Amino acid sequence: MPPAKQLITAAHLYRFQLLTDCMLAPDGAHVVYVLQRVDRRTEKKHSNLWLVPTGSGRPRQFTFGDHTDTQPRWSPDGRQIAFLSDRSTAGQFQIFSMPLHGGEARPLTALHGSFGQLSWAPSGRQLVFEFQKQDAAAAERERDAGKKKLGVVARHIKRLSYKMDGAGFLPDERWHIWLLDARSGSARQLTDGTRDESDPAFSPDGAQLVYCSNHSAEPDLTPGAVDLFVRTLARKSTRKLAAPYGPKSAPVFSPDGRWIAYYGLRGEPEGWENTNLWVLPRAGGAARNLTGTLDIAVADGTINDLPGGPVIRPPAWSPDSNRIYFQVARHGDTLLQSIVLGTAASLQTVIAGPGTVGAFSMDAAQRRVAYLAGSIASTDELCIQVLAAATTQQLTRHNSALLNGLRLGTMEELWFKGAAGNPLQGWILKPPGFNPARKYPSILQIHGGPWAQYGNYFMHEFYFLAARGYVVYFCNPRGGQGYGEKHAKAILNKFGTADYADLMAFADLVQRKRYIDRQRMGVTGGSYGGFMTSWIIGHTQRFKAAVVQRTVTNWTSMVGSSDGNAFFQRWLGHKAPWEDLQNYWRQSPIAHIGNARTPTLIIHSEQDMRCEIEQGEQLFVALKTLGVETEMVRFPEESHGLSRGGRTDRRVARLQHIARWFDRYLKA
Repeated sequence: MPPAKQLITAAHLYRFQLLTDCMLAPDGAHVVYVLQRVDRRTEKKHSNLWLVPTGSGRPRQFTFGDHTDTQPRWSPDGRQIAFLSDRSTAGQFQIFSMPLHGGEARPLTALHGSFGQLSWAPSGRQLVFEFQKQDAAAAERERDAGKKKLGVVARHIKRLSYKMDGAGFLPDERWHIWLLDARSGSARQLTDGTRDESDPAFSPDGAQLVYCSNHSAEPDLTPGAVDLFVRTLARKSTRKLAAPYGPKSAPVFSPDGRWIAYYGLRGEPEGWENTNLWVLPRAGGAARNLTGTLDIAVADGTINDLPGGPVIRPPAWSPDSNRIYFQVARHGDTLLQSIVLGTAASLQTVIAGPGTVGAFSMDAAQRRVAYLAGSIASTDELCIQVLAAATTQQLTRHNSALLNGLRLGTMEELWFKGAAGNPLQGWILKPPGFNPARKYPSILQIHGGPWAQYGNYFMHEFYFLAARGYVVYFCNPRGGQGYGEKHAKAILNKFGTADYADLMAFADLVQRKRYIDRQRMGVTGGSYGGFMTSWIIGHTQRFKAAVVQRTVTNWTSMVGSSDGNAFFQRWLGHKAPWEDLQNYWRQSPIAHIGNARTPTLIIHSEQDMRCEIEQGEQLFVALKTLGVETEMVRFPEESHGLSRGGRTDRRVARLQHIARWFDRYLKA
């Protein structure tokens, strides 16, 4: 008799093995992928490389050890795998190479700083990579034990973008492009100066590199001023390509060398716009927006709450240079689609939903595509699809035994009318052992972003709350991604309007369900979802408990304290707070908090540089002053991404605090 299935708990976070990247071999015979695990004793996360044949055979571990191996990249002949690892010095990554059929990993670099993307030259003799040198002062502290113990004396800040959530205070050194000899390990810097360069990619003949850089007078104030540059390696010359003004990323040469595909949009971004797929003639001429008329978001914006999460890959060309493959966030799914250069009418869905296509990779002949496949009931696993036959095979099942032993509840997807009669997509998760004759407490979950989407992607937190007897429901109100630009733009400079109305329409719908207890409804969300939860408690008392996470409460101080700083002015009428203070105040939850009566738990990370902790502190002080039942839970050393990538014991504690608060007010 099989053992009884268990309810999912917070502690199950320790047991998930998570795939975070994959790469199909040029001959299509093997896939290398990254598998992350958690050491519960040390609370450290470790990642190793695994190999699986695409024919028959089981996955096998390729690299070993308690460190982090990541970003595996096949050499063009398929005989070597280059990757990043901190196996020599914890926290300091280097590029290593390892033979496919056995042998030791060989270090190719011995640099001090941060590595970004890397890729092989078509010849297999070189690799190109992004690198940011360690600042001289930091290097000196590493050499001097006394100075290292004392730490930083002072930070001298000169640029507007001086910090980044999850990374901390940014060094003075910029990101540049380097070239590495794969045989000797000799590395040389190709670009320098006071501008960042990113996303390098070789031309098919290996003679040139294309990359992105913003050379405007004030890149931090003009993020749209990104240009494409082509460097000829032999002549050491660089030229800027003529392309429409706007952000650009992930440029890739076509196999025939005539075109460069890239992701971008026109003009200075405001956040709501669809990123599109563009092509630019290498020899000169007008760029073409291939997806601009389709109103689709070229993105990976489907949210989950496990490390790794969605990954956007550069566009992939067909061998004949006629078709391009790319990811699209659409109606709660992340799809793999393709389009022919000639016409937007040629758009095809290669891998459809329900579910998500994360990191994907094709073989050299483009007969097969390997990808990380996620679903609403399963974590990412590795799949492969034969393109001509559209047949799919699942290659890994690292979490199948764990998930098959759990009672997750039942998920219902539905479309409904929003406050303005607009179509909206939502989901209702019913607890394990659901009885329609019972009355259940419920929790409305609100996503962050705001320009992202909930959807058919595994959310541990939702199942954890359902296992405790709650109906959990979530949707994509106006302001989210995946439903066209009109849907996304609806809240620009109008926060707390259409988004609030749509969320209340969904709450109305769920409240009318016979199994919902109207007196025991709760609400929670993080980041933009924290903003909306803070807004909700200042505008209605329908919810009996709220949990506000990593919130925005005051746009006036948000603009000055966030790592995004001045960019948020674009969301609020392109004016600074001192130019239109009333507009900022009107759209700030703290302006309406005098109406709040809902018992509210506030959760915030002390190293959150996206929504600084002062945002949560303002709300806590206001609610305490008003006499509203409130508590604050602060997580030291954690960033904005605690719920996904934080230390696992802290992620567990966060879930336990959420459950404790809702249990107190919704189960009493």
